[in-house]
Amino acid sequence: MKKFNFKIILQLMGILLLFNGGFMLISGLVSWYFDDGVTQGIFLAGGITILVGLILRFITKGFEKKIKKREGYLVVTLGWVTMSLSGALPYILSGAIPSFTDAFFETMSGYTTTGASIMNDIEIMPRSILFWRSTTHWIGGMGIIVLAIAILPLLGIGGMQMFAAEAPGPSADKLHPRITDTAKRLWFLYFGLTLSEAILLKLAGMGYFDAINHAMSTLSTGGFSTKNASIAFWNDQPLIQYIISFFMFVAGTNFVLSYYAVKGDFSKYRKNEEFRYYFGSIIVLTVVASLVIYFYANVSIEPTAIQAIAHPQIFGPVESSFRHALFQVLAVITTTGFVSADFTIWTPFLTVMFFIMMFLGASAGSTAGGVKYMRHIIMIKNGFLEFKRSLHPNGIVPVRYNKKTVTRGIVFNIMAFFILYLIIFVIGSLVFSFMGIDFMTSVGAAASSLGNVGPALGDLSPVNNYASLPPFGKWWSALLMLFGRLELFTVLIIFTPYFWRNS
Repeated sequence: MKKFNFKIILQLMGILLLFNGGFMLISGLVSWYFDDGVTQGIFLAGGITILVGLILRFITKGFEKKIKKREGYLVVTLGWVTMSLSGALPYILSGAIPSFTDAFFETMSGYTTTGASIMNDIEIMPRSILFWRSTTHWIGGMGIIVLAIAILPLLGIGGMQMFAAEAPGPSADKLHPRITDTAKRLWFLYFGLTLSEAILLKLAGMGYFDAINHAMSTLSTGGFSTKNASIAFWNDQPLIQYIISFFMFVAGTNFVLSYYAVKGDFSKYRKNEEFRYYFGSIIVLTVVASLVIYFYANVSIEPTAIQAIAHPQIFGPVESSFRHALFQVLAVITTTGFVSADFTIWTPFLTVMFFIMMFLGASAGSTAGGVKYMRHIIMIKNGFLEFKRSLHPNGIVPVRYNKKTVTRGIVFNIMAFFILYLIIFVIGSLVFSFMGIDFMTSVGAAASSLGNVGPALGDLSPVNNYASLPPFGKWWSALLMLFGRLELFTVLIIFTPYFWRNS
C-alpha cells in the first residue's frame, strides 16, 4: 500500500477546523447581538471545533512539510467531510436541528452550495442560525481549501496539489505564478463582490441582515434564503431581483475573467469562448422562457404566493414574465437555486427545459456546480469533428478551444467525466426510486443534488424542501452533493485500487 503522509493530512484538518470554529464564533457574536437565545450553543460548537483543531495540530508537530498529489486528494475530500461534520454542531447544540442526519444534510448542502434544505419554517429560526447557514455557503463557495492555501506558506507547505484537486472546472487558471497569491486574489475579489451586493440590496430596500445573508448565498451560488418564500418574498420589489440576477450571473462567470474586469481589462470576456456561450445561452433561454410564460403559463399572481409570476400592476406582464424567466434561468444554470416562482407549473415544456438546465452548470472557475460550459463546448466540438475524421481517417483534426489546440488527454478526461456524471445520475435516481420515491422526484433529486442546484422536481419542487426524504435518502443526497461539488474525480479516485497502490 502507498505510504501516505498522514501527519500533514491531520495537520491540515486541524487548520480547517480552526477556520470553521472561527466562523462559528462570528455566528455566536451575531447571536449575542440579536439575543436570539442560542448564543451558548453556538459558542460551545465553536469552542469544541477549535479545541479539536488545536489538538490535531499539537499531535502532528514535526510533520514532513511536503504534500504530494495523493495527499492533496485526501485532504480535499476529507476536508469537506470534516467541515460538514463539525459544521453540524451549531445546529445540534443550539437545538435548531436536533437530528444529526438533518443537521449533517443541511451543513453538507451549505458547504457544497447546493441550497437544499430540510427546514420547514425558516423564518422562526434564530437569526444566528440563518447567518451560519449562509456562512457555510460563503465558505464553500470559493473553497475552504483555497482559503487554507493562502496561509500554508507560513507552515512552509506548497499547495498546488490541493488547488488542482479542488478548483472548480477542468482547469485551474492562475492569476499569479504563486498559487498562494492566486488564492488571496480570488478571496479578495470574492469578499469585494459580496460586500458590493449586500450594499446594493440594502439600498434597494432589503433589510441589512437579509442583504448580508443573500449576498453570501448569491456569490457562492448557494441559494439559502432567510425567507420561506425565498426571493419570491420580494416579488413586489423588482430591483432586488434584478440585483440578485446580476450577481448570480457574475458568480457563474469564471472568477479569473472577473478579476481582470475589476482591473479594467474587459477584453477577456469578449475573447473567452466559454463566456460567449454562457452569455448567449442565457439570453436565448430567457427569451424562450419569457414568451412561454407570457402566452401559455397558467400561474397565480397573488402577492403572497411563491408561484406568483409577479405583480403585473407594477410594470406589466411583459416585464414580469421577462424578470422571472431571467431570474429562474440564472438560478438554475448557475446552480444558485433561489426561487422567485415555481417553474414546475410553467407548462410541461418549461419544466423539461429547466430540468435539462440542471446539467449545464455555468463557467469553469466559477462557484457554480454542474458539468460546466467548457466541457459541453469541447464535447460538442469533438463530436462534430468525428464526422470529419471519418472522412479523413489519416488526417490530424484537433479540437480547438479559445483558438488553442486541446490535447487528446483533456478531451478524453472530459468525456470520461461526462460519462461518469451520467452513470452516477442514473444510479442516484435508481437509489431514490428504490426507497419508494416517485419517478419525477427521484430523477429531480439526483440531478439537483449532483449538480448542486437545490430545487428539483416532484415533491422536491421549488415550493417544497427535502424534509420529506427518508433518512437514508438524505444521506444519499448529501453524498451526491459531495460528488458534484468536488467534480467526481476528486472523491471517486479515493475508491480506486490505483490510488492506494504503490507506484
